[in-house]
Parts: sequence; structure tokens; C-alpha cells
Amino acid sequence: MRRHPVLLGMMVFGVLLGLFVISIWALSYLSSREEGIWGNEKVAIIDIKGVIIDSQPVVGKLVKFRKNEKVKAIVLRIDSPGGAVGPAQEIHAEVKKTQREKKVLVSVGSAAASGGYYIASAADKIIANPGSITGSIGVVVESLNVEELFRKIGLRSTVIKSGKHKDIGSPMRQMTEEEKKLLQGVLDSVHEQFIRAVAEGRQLPLEKVRGLADGRIFSGDQAKVLGLIDELGTLEDAITMAAQMAGIKGEPEVIYPEKKKFSLLDILLEESIHKVFQIVRENSTQFHLFYLPHLIYPTADH
Repeated sequence: MRRHPVLLGMMVFGVLLGLFVISIWALSYLSSREEGIWGNEKVAIIDIKGVIIDSQPVVGKLVKFRKNEKVKAIVLRIDSPGGAVGPAQEIHAEVKKTQREKKVLVSVGSAAASGGYYIASAADKIIANPGSITGSIGVVVESLNVEELFRKIGLRSTVIKSGKHKDIGSPMRQMTEEEKKLLQGVLDSVHEQFIRAVAEGRQLPLEKVRGLADGRIFSGDQAKVLGLIDELGTLEDAITMAAQMAGIKGEPEVIYPEKKKFSLLDILLEESIHKVFQIVRENSTQFHLFYLPHLIYPTADH
């Protein structure tokens, strides 16, 4: 049977084009993955950004990289003013657990304050920029009172409760002195936990940390003098130090966080969630404890 040269050429071209498309797709897929397939010794980066209200994304990555034998060190890139007490403590505990097996360093972006610093204090080393905001070792809880406003517009509230302190912090009435003392006791307990965590993690005298733990913030320069951070530097400096501490020879392969695809819907949802969280924090009758510096939270333009 006679072969048609044009048809044969088209078939060869089609096969080559298919292989080219598959190769491009494969390279694109591998480059977008959080972890590469080449190289043996890696430094992994984990981002902690914004107000900390959910610990699981960070905890999950810490567990994943801790189990990965190719990952020799982890750098937490913190850019956060703090957040809720529980999630910050959960991440702090997971950092300490990971630290027993691998080197964990912190690179501070614009801020690692309050809950952000609570997490950072568990790391082997903390590197910050000279102008990074850190510190704010303290706890805050707020209560909004709208009793007078409701009285003026003729609204009344009826509360049925199982115990006299069940509606503590209700916006419909003034807080009693007894209730203030009860809440102060809770805050003092959580504050002491924060102080001890920093003293242990930074290997500083307890009384020295206690003297700094009045909620004030520090620049990176100030924090270094006080022993709250170790070095001044960038993320790249932190990666280099992590590789050296882990004994990685040569240039380490860095596993950067997976980039989120641009989505207008995600931006709108993120903004909506931020607004909802702000409203709930301002108006909720249930108390939530926060590791947050008051002048930074809740909006970035403060």
C-alpha cells in the first residue's frame, strides 16, 4: 500500500504537538506544586498571615513537613498582629513538637505581635526586619454596652439564665465589680501562660519577661536589644540560616507556599469574613480572649 507523505507528516506533527502540550502541562503542574520532586535536602516555608482565628491550616503543614524526611528545616513567615488565644496556643504547641525533630525558624514580615509573637517564641531562632513590629505580650477582652441607647429607643431585653454569671458581659447592662474581678482572673491566668511561654522559648529570666509584658510593642531593633529576637534580616537570611543550622550543604531547595489563584470571589469573601469577624467581636455577648495589640487590630490601616 502506498503511503501518503502529507498524511504521514500530519500524523508525525500531531504526535509531536501532543507530546509538547503534555510536557508543558507537566512542567506547569510540577512548578505549581508546593513540593518539588527533585533534590534531597529542603527548607520549607509556612505562611502565617493576618488575624489568627484558625490553627488547622498551619498545624496541618507543620505535621506534613515534620513527616517529610526530605525537609530538614522549616521557616515560619509570620505577618500577623495576633489573634484568638486557643489557635495561637495550638500552633505554638505544634511548633515545639516539630522543633524536637527539625530546626524551626521564624522570619517576621511587617509584624509578629501578640499571638504572632507567642507562636514565634517557640522557634529556634527569630529573624526580623529593623522596623518589624513585635512584642505586645498581653491579653485583651472587650465588652460593648448599649443599655442607654436601647433605653432611648424603647427596647428592653429579657434574660433567663441558669447561673448568675451566665450572661457576664451582656451589652444590655453594666458589668458588676464581681464580674470584672472574675474576668480579670481569667485574663491574668492566660497572661501568665504567655509570659512563661516567652521566658521558656527565649530562655530569658521570668521576671525580665514579666517587666516587658505590659502590652507594649517593639521594633525589630528594640526587640533584638531586649533578647526577644535573635537577628535582623530578611526571609532569605532566615532561609540561609535554617539551611546552615540543619547542616544542609550547598544551596537548599526551598518549598514555597502554594500560590493562590486570583479570584475576585475569594477577595470579596475574605473582605466579608473580616467584616463579620469584626462585627461579632464588637457585639457578641460571649467573651473571647485575644492576643492582639489594640492599636493594630482590627484593620490594617490603624
